[in-house]
Amino acid sequence: MKLGAFSVSLNVKDIHKSKAFYETLGFEALGGDITQNWLIMKNESCVIGLFQGMFEKNILTFNPGWNQNAESLDEFTDIRELQKHLKEQGVKLLTEADETSAGPASFTIEDPDGNPILVDQHR
Repeated sequence: MKLGAFSVSLNVKDIHKSKAFYETLGFEALGGDITQNWLIMKNESCVIGLFQGMFEKNILTFNPGWNQNAESLDEFTDIRELQKHLKEQGVKLLTEADETSAGPASFTIEDPDGNPILVDQHR
């Protein structure tokens, strides 16, 4: 199963302080819009998202169709195929992608410890 690019989406209290902190660790802005309280940062192959006021917990995030530089891949496993496979394995979905749709979609699951996992396809 290929889930795509991986990042950790962090629920931050002050996006400007968090940005400055992660810059001291060598992270650089890759995308996002700090004026909208979200920013994607990268250090080598490590990607984090900083999100202020958008969700309650930190989230493990996978992006089918993207590489670690948020560049589109020519070939990837569509999110609806991933969702179907997980359902067949008995994984409970908290939110689901519309299986009759095409293109961008997402679904959410939790690991056994309650950590949220977002699978978010942008194309």
